[in-house]
Amino acid sequence: MIQHAQDDAPKRAQRDDKDGDLALVGKSVTINRPRSELFAFWRDFTNLPTFMHAIERIEVTGDRRSVWTIKAPGGQHFTLETELVDVVENQSIGWRSVETSQIKTEGVVRFEDAPAERGTIVTAEIAYEPPGGDVGRLFAKLFRAEPNIQARHELKRFKMLMETGEIATGANNRSNDGEH
Repeated sequence: MIQHAQDDAPKRAQRDDKDGDLALVGKSVTINRPRSELFAFWRDFTNLPTFMHAIERIEVTGDRRSVWTIKAPGGQHFTLETELVDVVENQSIGWRSVETSQIKTEGVVRFEDAPAERGTIVTAEIAYEPPGGDVGRLFAKLFRAEPNIQARHELKRFKMLMETGEIATGANNRSNDGEH
């Protein structure tokens, strides 16, 4: 039997990217904006649907709680209620779903100064229980709705929004009035 060396990469980057029953997703992006500005925008969870396509809406229900409506493959929707578990001003925002949520999830987004005053490194790490387990995760990958893919795209959209004030799309924006 072949023995493989122990993987010393962060758990989210290892070949086995699971922690018990939870799948792990994690991505980082450098954004040319001050850490405090990025933290404040993200901390207001009602801003998240502006760059996270999977989130249909977020309703803040208390100082530390909010209800998220998430779009899923096949026209399905999931609702989860989250609670903040650890917030360090201008550094990190941690949350987890409450027991009554349809999806079990927890996560943290960290904000740290990039080297040479090049803005802020934003790292999002999310652990989630895929609806339908590993089969559901495979199904989601087929429809490009797998959270690892979404996380990469959402952080890119966050970067565009924060650096330029808008999110570029690949859609053809020409009018269809017959002129070319």
